[in-house]
Amino acid sequence: MTGQDTAIRPRASRAGTRTPAPRRADALRRGLARLGWGFSAPGLLVIAAVTVFPVVFSLVLSFSNVNVLGSGFQLDGFTLGNYTTIFTASIWQYALAFTVGYTVITVAVELVLGTLIALVLERLEIFRGWMMAILLIPWSLITVISATLWDYIYDPTNGIADAIFQALGLGSPVILGTPASAIVAMMVADVWKTTPFVAIIVLAGLVMLPRDVYEAAEMDGCTGWQTFWKITLPLLRPTIALAVLFRVLQAFGVFDLPFVLTQGGPQNATTSLAILGYQAMFSDLKFGAGAAVATTTAALVVVGCLLFLRVFKAQVTETEQ
Repeated sequence: MTGQDTAIRPRASRAGTRTPAPRRADALRRGLARLGWGFSAPGLLVIAAVTVFPVVFSLVLSFSNVNVLGSGFQLDGFTLGNYTTIFTASIWQYALAFTVGYTVITVAVELVLGTLIALVLERLEIFRGWMMAILLIPWSLITVISATLWDYIYDPTNGIADAIFQALGLGSPVILGTPASAIVAMMVADVWKTTPFVAIIVLAGLVMLPRDVYEAAEMDGCTGWQTFWKITLPLLRPTIALAVLFRVLQAFGVFDLPFVLTQGGPQNATTSLAILGYQAMFSDLKFGAGAAVATTTAALVVVGCLLFLRVFKAQVTETEQ
């Protein structure tokens, strides 16, 4: 064996012990993942404490016999009686129908008005920023403040609505005093507050649409109405679906607006599922029934959103084909 071979052999051995580049990259990714989880852990613990735990605890309450004591309450065994009670109660059936109808009507009106406002804003070349800022004022208000504002408007003595009705010769109706007018008044307040939210989302989708498609449609002689129905609306489907999804989630859990305006009245006319759950738990001290109302409401929201996303996905797939 030559001296040259002896000198070369240790070098080859050291080169063979080096970690390959793919392994180093995998180790680096795993290290970054562990670091990310370490930084995220405090936030995840907070989310679990304020979100996951209440949901799980509410689910446990809904399947338990809850005995109210002077020092609190205690759970006394498993039961399905809470769900039997609410499903057979006429007030729960009405609250469900009211919540569904309220959600469908308000979301539909907000979608139409928001789309029209977005189409107008999209064509503005000047003052668009100012118009958007003004448009966001109703949506930026806390719902309790917005509801208090509308409570003043609907006041039968000093409200603006009363003055308008008198000027039109319609007398002085008690808007929040009858079931039908109270429901309409609450829907008007909701539409006023949340239509800007829909308008901003739809406007964001409009400005992202490709311009060459509209130029081709103009060259083909399409009218504005044909362009909207055959080009704009199909391309806006993902944006509209996002807006509808957010609004359904918000509208189905409506609580603060009827709580401030009517407290669920008159004659339980504006009692939503959220109001019913609040009344059961904190007014009647029926914690199990109130938890059952909350659980069924959450389940209905999840099922409704999944069905909506399924239908929307099928429509998008059909359009692409």
